[in-house]
Amino acid sequence: MAATLAKIEEIETEMARTQKNKATSQHLGILKAKLAKLRRELIAPPKGGGGPSGEGFEVSKTGDARVGFIGFPSVGKSSLLTLLTGTASVAAAYEFTTLTCIPGMLYHNGAKIQMLDLPGIIEGAKDGKGRGRQVIAVARSCDLILIVLDASKPASHKRIIEKELEGFGIRLNKKPPPVLFRRKDRGGISFSSAVQTDLNLDVVKSVCAEYRLHNADFVVRGECSIDEIIDVIEGNRRYVPALYIVNMIDKITMEELELYHRMDRYVPICGKLQWNIDGLLEKIWDDLQLVRIYTKPKGVTVVDFSEPVILKNEERMRTVAAFCRRIHKTLENELKFALVWGRSTKFNPQKCGKDHVLCDEDVIQLVKQI
Repeated sequence: MAATLAKIEEIETEMARTQKNKATSQHLGILKAKLAKLRRELIAPPKGGGGPSGEGFEVSKTGDARVGFIGFPSVGKSSLLTLLTGTASVAAAYEFTTLTCIPGMLYHNGAKIQMLDLPGIIEGAKDGKGRGRQVIAVARSCDLILIVLDASKPASHKRIIEKELEGFGIRLNKKPPPVLFRRKDRGGISFSSAVQTDLNLDVVKSVCAEYRLHNADFVVRGECSIDEIIDVIEGNRRYVPALYIVNMIDKITMEELELYHRMDRYVPICGKLQWNIDGLLEKIWDDLQLVRIYTKPKGVTVVDFSEPVILKNEERMRTVAAFCRRIHKTLENELKFALVWGRSTKFNPQKCGKDHVLCDEDVIQLVKQI
């Protein structure tokens, strides 16, 4: 690992002293590709070692969604987990109180949301310092990341944490690049773009050569950088929404709090005094974009709104067929049609097939084949 870190430092130094212009874009592209390959070596678990040691990091994924707390030590992550879930996570006035991943379950709007209290990370976590690799590896499995910041600490902590996560292949609040990438057996490298871009075939070819990729098609359909082309080739990036939780706002003045309004996607709270916890829950729910579907058994006039079936908000994940699979894997084949009430229909009830896309708080009644 020491040799890999030395190579990373050498490349980063060369990139820092290289001027950025069209003449150097090809050289910088090659350096970025080399850097991404070296970062991948750090991300990959050691061979034959059975994964990182230490209990508490292998937490089974349960519930309808997974949310992780990330932040420096002693910013209030453990207290927040206890407050939101009732799970006892040791909190104290010294750093590194939490040494393992502690799970808790938040019950909100009928959904079960798994909350993970992760140990505090330090600068250099992406390079293996502390237990950063294990912590960030768990963060990759989350549907939402809550970056917890201490309002009384420097605002630069936000950028440090973002850099650590990005170095581990996590792209915060970003969508996958608008690039169609296809490997092929012959024909060389082809590059086309539907929009005006600084990228060109020579730059893309130089990056592909670093990966020993000689035959592939790249079709760019929107704004794109060479870093995103590298992400597409690597193919192991995670695009995760993140909220910035500014905790301990009781320690700062109103004027200082106003500065945080410049930050996108931030939620000011005070866990100790329970300020704005409802606002935090609302933001978490909005970001997870879970869809609640209520069932109406045949012959029942009153719908039970206390236990919805939770679906993901992706269109393919909230069809009638997806709902059936969520109940039982054999139910989809037994389904004749579904009666649906709600915003997804033109009239109530509407007779729908398996491909009908459901909306939040729809009511459904399944009719099986005889």
